[in-house]
Amino acid sequence: MAKDNIPNMNIPTDLGGLKKHIGSITIVIIILIMIFTSVFTVGTEEAGVILRFGKYKRTVSSGMNFKLPFGIEEVYKIPVERQLKEEFGFRTVQAGVRTRYSTEKYEDESLMLTGDLNLGEVEWVVQYRISDPYKYLFKVRNPQNTLRDISESVMRQVVGNRTVNEVLTVGRQDIASKVEENMQKLCNEYETGIKIEQIVLQDVNPPDPVKPSFNAVNEAQQEKERLINDALAGYNKVVPKAKGQAKETIQQAQGYAIDRVNRAEGEATRFNDLYTEYIKAPEVTKKRIFLETMGQILPKVGNKIITDQNGANILPLFEMTTGSVKKLNMGGDK
Repeated sequence: MAKDNIPNMNIPTDLGGLKKHIGSITIVIIILIMIFTSVFTVGTEEAGVILRFGKYKRTVSSGMNFKLPFGIEEVYKIPVERQLKEEFGFRTVQAGVRTRYSTEKYEDESLMLTGDLNLGEVEWVVQYRISDPYKYLFKVRNPQNTLRDISESVMRQVVGNRTVNEVLTVGRQDIASKVEENMQKLCNEYETGIKIEQIVLQDVNPPDPVKPSFNAVNEAQQEKERLINDALAGYNKVVPKAKGQAKETIQQAQGYAIDRVNRAEGEATRFNDLYTEYIKAPEVTKKRIFLETMGQILPKVGNKIITDQNGANILPLFEMTTGSVKKLNMGGDK
C-alpha cells in the first residue's frame, strides 16, 4: 500500500485531563461505596449484632446506625421483639382466618409413650422470644434445631410421667406448665439466649387404630361423671331442706317451751298477788273473783231457760254482758 493512500487520523494528545477525570470518578465511587457499606438501618422489632473481622464487637438498637465500611464490620439483624414459634406434630401451611394445616403426618415427633405404657399423639407449639442476641448467635450452634431438640426431649419426659387419661383429659394444663418450666431451665443452662413464652398443646389424641376404644372409655367416664353430678344435685336438694326443717322444728319447740315457762311464771305471779289480796280482805276478794268469773262465763252462755223439776216454773236466763257484771260488782241494778 502506498504511503499517500493512508487516511489522516486525529489522535488526541491531552491524556492528562482524561486521567484527572478518571481519578475524580474513582474517588466519588469509593466515597459512595463507603457510605453504602457503613450506614444501615435496624427495624423496630430487631437488634443489630456487629462483628469486626468475625469477632463480636457490640449490639445496636433499632434505627439508623453506622459501622466500619468495606466489610470490616458486619451486622446481623436479630428479631428480639418478635414472638417466634416452633410447631411439633403438625405444620401450618397458611395462617389466617381459615388456617390450613399440612396433611402430612409427623408421627416421629408426636407419637409418645405414656407412664402407663400407652401411646398418644401429642401436637404442641412452642412460643418464644430471643432475649439475648449475642448468646443466640455465638453460644449455641444452630439454636433453632437445639430448641426443637430440647422441646421434644422435655415433652417426652413429662408425658412419660403421666397416665394416658391425664394426657388426654385433665392433665394437659399441668403438662404444658411443666414443659415450659423445664425447657426454660435447659435454655438457660445451654445459654441459648431464648426465653420461652408459652407452651400450647394444640391437640392430644390416641393413635388412630385405638381411637374408637378410647372414645368409648371417655363416653363411659363422662356418663359416670354425669350420674355422680346428678346424685350430688339430689343430695344438695334434699339434705339441706331436711336440715332446715329440723332446725325449724327445734326452734319452734324452743319457742313453745319459752312461752309455756313465761306463761306459767306469769300465772304464778298473778296467783301470788291474788293470794296477797285475799289475805287482806277474804270476803271482798271471793266476791270479786266470783263476779269476774261469771263475767267471763255468762257472755258465752247465750239464751237459756231454767225450769224446776216438774217443769212448772220457768226462769229465762238472758245473756249477760261484761258491763252488766261490772255494774253488779259496783252495786248497780240487780
